[in-house]
Amino acid sequence: MKKIFCSMIVLAMLGSACTKTKQVAKNDVTGPIRIVTTTGMIGDLVKNIGGERVEVLTLMGAGVDPHLYKASAGDIRHLQEARMIFYNGLNLEGKMGDIFVRVSRDNPFVIPVTEDFDHAKLLEPPAFQGHFDPHVWFDVTLWAEAGRRVQKALEVFDPAGSAVYQKNGEVLQKRLTELHKWSIQKASELPKIKRVLVTSHDAYNYFGRAYGFEVIGLQGISTVTQAGLADIANMVDFILKHKVKAVFVETSVSPKAIQRVEQDAKSRGWPLKIGGELFSDAMGKAGSPEGTYEGMIRHNMNTIVENLK
Repeated sequence: MKKIFCSMIVLAMLGSACTKTKQVAKNDVTGPIRIVTTTGMIGDLVKNIGGERVEVLTLMGAGVDPHLYKASAGDIRHLQEARMIFYNGLNLEGKMGDIFVRVSRDNPFVIPVTEDFDHAKLLEPPAFQGHFDPHVWFDVTLWAEAGRRVQKALEVFDPAGSAVYQKNGEVLQKRLTELHKWSIQKASELPKIKRVLVTSHDAYNYFGRAYGFEVIGLQGISTVTQAGLADIANMVDFILKHKVKAVFVETSVSPKAIQRVEQDAKSRGWPLKIGGELFSDAMGKAGSPEGTYEGMIRHNMNTIVENLK
C-alpha cells in the first residue's frame, strides 16, 4: 500500500512538472541555464562544455548505482525546475525511463547523450537480452561523441552562447584525445597475456575493446543480477587456469562476491589479491581527483595496470 501511495505522489508531481517544464522550455536565457544530469560522468561533460553559462545538478553521486536508482520526490522537483536534462540512455537508468518519457512530452530538451551514436560501434552482449551495453564512457573515443551531443544541444538551446560552447568543446575534445592516447600507452605496459580484468559486474566491455583487455564480470552486465555459488566457483576456476594475479572491486557494487572469490582462490593455493577499487557506474567524491571523468579514467587504468604487472 505504501508503494502504491508513493507512486501516486510521484505521478502527481510529474503532472505538475510537465506543466512547469512547458513554461521554462522557452529559450529566454537570463543567467546560468539550470541543467540536471543523472550521472557524474555526464555532469562533468556539461560543466566542461557549458562553463559559466550553466548550473549543473547531478542526481547520482559517488558510489550510486544507476541500474538500481529510483527517483525521489526531490528528484522530481529538480527535473521540474530544469531547463535541460541530460541522461545516458541505453537503459542505464532503467528505473527512471518512464519519468524521462513523461517529462520529455513537454520539454524538448530531455536528451540522452548516446542518441546520436552509430549502433555499429555499440556492444550488444547476449546476456543483456537484445539491449546495448550502456557503459560507453569506458571507451574515451565514444565519450567524446557524447560530448559533441551535449555541445550541439547547448548551442540549440542557447544560440547566444555558441561561441563559448564551441571553444570549450574544442578544448574538451583535445583533452579526451590525449586521455585516449595515454590510456593506450599505459595499457601497453602490460603484456597482452596479462591483460585480464576481473571485476564485480560486466561494466568494462568497452574498456576491454578499446585498450586490449579480456574482461570478465562476475555479476553480468547489470547489477540487478546477483552472483551465485556456481558463478563464484567458475570464476575461481578461470582465475587459476589463467593465473590471474589480481581482481578488482567497484565503488558502486558490493564487494562481497569478489571477496568470496579471493578467499576461495587462496583456499585452493593461489595467492590472489584484491588489486584495488575501481570506479564503474559512478565517479569519485566531488573535489577529489577521481571526482572528474579524466581523473576516474586515469585512476582505473593506473590501478589495473600496476596490480596486474
